[in-house]
Amino acid sequence: MRLFNQVFLLTACCTIVLTACNKADIASPTQAPAARADANVSDADITTHVQSALNNEPGLAGLDIAVVTTKGDVRLTGVVANQAQIDTALGAARAAEGAHTIHNELTVKQ
Repeated sequence: MRLFNQVFLLTACCTIVLTACNKADIASPTQAPAARADANVSDADITTHVQSALNNEPGLAGLDIAVVTTKGDVRLTGVVANQAQIDTALGAARAAEGAHTIHNELTVKQ
């Protein structure tokens, strides 16, 4: 009887492990197209989207904010008048199509 219990326990454990390892990684249909759409946006297009978003923000139009995009990561550099302009610029950049990460290198004019 003891041997039967050990074999049963071993079989049950192996079944659980193999079943858990056999699950396919299934993404929901709503997540997959969004990831593919972002992956297809070029760095030049992302830069254009971010620059447009910055120019469309009241209080940011005309400021010299440089936008450089590398593999979807956006870097903002420049000098602005106050922290509120930095916050507005970051919000506009985050909302731009295709941007993965925003690196803030904006500084407040002293």
